[in-house]
Amino acid sequence: MSDAKIKTLDELAAALERERAQGRRVVLCHGVFDLLHPGHIRHLEAARRHGDLLVVTITPDRFVNKGPGRPVFNQRLRAESVAALASVDHVAITESPTAVEAIRRFSPAVYVKGSEYADAAADLTGMIDDERVAVEAGGGRVYFTNEITFSSSSLLNVHFDVYPEEAQAFLREFRERYSADAVIGALKRLRDIKVLVIGDAIIDEYHYVQSMGKSPKELLVATRYVREEHFAGGILACANHVAGFCDRVDLVTVLGARDSREPFVREHLKPNVRPRFFTRPDTGTVVKRRFVEQAFLNKMFEIAFLDDAELPAAVAAEVGAYLRGVLGQYDLVLVADYGHGFLNRDLIQLLTADSRFLAVNAQTNSANTGFNLVTKYPRADYVCIDEPEVRLAMHDRASPMESIIRQVTKDLTARRVAITRGHHGSMTYDEHEGVRAVPVLSREIVDRIGAGDAYLAITAPCAAAGYPMDLVGFIGNAVGALAVRIIGNRTPVEPVPLFKFITALLK
Repeated sequence: MSDAKIKTLDELAAALERERAQGRRVVLCHGVFDLLHPGHIRHLEAARRHGDLLVVTITPDRFVNKGPGRPVFNQRLRAESVAALASVDHVAITESPTAVEAIRRFSPAVYVKGSEYADAAADLTGMIDDERVAVEAGGGRVYFTNEITFSSSSLLNVHFDVYPEEAQAFLREFRERYSADAVIGALKRLRDIKVLVIGDAIIDEYHYVQSMGKSPKELLVATRYVREEHFAGGILACANHVAGFCDRVDLVTVLGARDSREPFVREHLKPNVRPRFFTRPDTGTVVKRRFVEQAFLNKMFEIAFLDDAELPAAVAAEVGAYLRGVLGQYDLVLVADYGHGFLNRDLIQLLTADSRFLAVNAQTNSANTGFNLVTKYPRADYVCIDEPEVRLAMHDRASPMESIIRQVTKDLTARRVAITRGHHGSMTYDEHEGVRAVPVLSREIVDRIGAGDAYLAITAPCAAAGYPMDLVGFIGNAVGALAVRIIGNRTPVEPVPLFKFITALLK
């Protein structure tokens, strides 16, 4: 019986047309319903009293941003659980992350939400106003129930092993010092920080292929081309990440004259990112083309289109003159140095001397191993780097990370440091707080590309704002947990999914 209640969106739209033709009033509710509890049951029963038919739409799995292991129950099981309730007449799984499309399609007489959404200013998603507009456009009204409330996230956190044991212990202690509202409030206060991001522009290409097996005549794997995606990577991705949290973000980078890709770059920057492009005449914009096996997203091969020779002297002088005129305007200068020839010794000296607050990451890759160490920066206020890179920079593969961090702070006169450590989480340091470890907050990995850039971009303004480094590390690991679920740099880490994730973690 309950299975008969579950319909596709097209089937449900047709059914509701017939019901409305008979004069029946449609009531709509929408949600995740990951763990069905008494609060849900009371809410749906109250909603049913406002019409003749109760329709419930379910958020699909791919749009549930509530933390690691969520949803615990897949969309079909969640739909079956809701359909089993006597108060519910129809259930459908939507194709979008919000209820707006379902509202427009079904035109409910009443759209029912819980009392926690009555204050639009407190709605993390920011969607209640859009939902209200859609409901009223269809001739309906919004009603807020006032039933007993529970949190699925809280119940799952307490009674299900959603997080690794180390993360559970960390979160229990962290919740005693920080609430979700406090962390989200800290992130919202970053809006007024003026940021300059500077570094190498990179175009990331994913060419998806299907394996056809080994060639019978050669020692190679033959593949069939399927499709491709192009992403704004490198410093472009950093700019897009930070632009979700800070209103003013200016970008300085270099494009190549031969194949600049400038229209693509401009199209893929957020509206509040103001770019200042310089052009080097001797090469093209850096492109990294990766061939990716489509079924499991395994990266098979990479071709880099780059010339990592130092920036021509005339272009470097032009960049330097520009920076001398603007560096004093910014609360934060964020440098992501990929070692592709842009940031030479003179520009580094200028950045370290004139930046009010300097955040630095210098990455090691296959083109620059051993030649692009963070130690080439004589000073930084915040260093954010991964463990293999910092061990290489310190020429130390075995010492405890705590001692390596302290050596970094000494060599770079850095007051604040964050070391990302893959599945071990991260470690942070502040000269007053000492060393803090933050465990990994999710083991769900789709793609690691760009996760470090996201961590850097969103923690740097937090460090510049003077937030405690244990808070900075928590925010960074939450950002990383979301970033590894994004393919390449397809989208930046946005505030609303991050706020929802943090809320789920700290309930």
